[in-house]
Amino acid sequence: MAQVMQDLKIVTQPIKTTNVTGGGGGVAYANVVTQRSDDPNLIVAASPATTVRLAQGQFSRFTERDVRWLGAVAADFGLVAVKADAPWKTMQELVAAWKADPSKIAVGGGSAVGGQDHMKVLLLGRAVGLEPRSIKYVPFDGGGQALTSLLGGFIQVFAGDASELRAQVEAGTVRVLGMMSPRRLPAPYANVPTLKELGYNVEWVVWRGFYVPKNMPAEAYEFWLRALRQVERSPEWARIREQNSLGQFFMAGAEFQVFIDRQVNQFRNLSRELGIIR
Repeated sequence: MAQVMQDLKIVTQPIKTTNVTGGGGGVAYANVVTQRSDDPNLIVAASPATTVRLAQGQFSRFTERDVRWLGAVAADFGLVAVKADAPWKTMQELVAAWKADPSKIAVGGGSAVGGQDHMKVLLLGRAVGLEPRSIKYVPFDGGGQALTSLLGGFIQVFAGDASELRAQVEAGTVRVLGMMSPRRLPAPYANVPTLKELGYNVEWVVWRGFYVPKNMPAEAYEFWLRALRQVERSPEWARIREQNSLGQFFMAGAEFQVFIDRQVNQFRNLSRELGIIR
């Protein structure tokens, strides 16, 4: 998105992008809250991975109210996939095998135990009638590692996002059995049914958005809000979304803050229901 902002001349100076690793985003979050709480030039990428961890108290003493939420500009969608040569041709076949012997089906994802990929698996397990404790989830440090393990035969099922698998789907190395999107996606996923179509009440929308320091000056916050709106309306951003199998999803300002508050509360309740937190 930084490049789109520069191409549209929303910003006139180069935007520096820094990847702060550690704690599933917790290190970056703590740094913003404690070290850069009024920085006018800082925006930080976020997704449901952020709100899941906030809901579970994974960011130490910090909460969703310790930053200011800016907006979301796109959405990815969860999916369930297997190797192209796996014995299961449909979601129903996989579910039948999974229910028959959960210990034989290792499901991998690119998040830690309790993270959003794990939550996807637990939600699907609940929808098909499996006990959470019977589900064999293997956590990896990112979707790339999980995909490598799937292709290597170390796990049987991959739980991830549409944007992660596009190249593999087009190459024919994986088979996507179900989408966690509200409706079917365009190619290369056009022929993949949603889980709801198949009778499993599971959706996982991976919004892609940003937060900023809580004490960012008002004029700076308004500048970044306008910037997001310009990006979202641009054909350049539409092309990037299409190239990455991202859907249209825009929300900003106060509306997005309310959305975040509700989602954190929903994830907290869901995490308790699934036995992730007490």
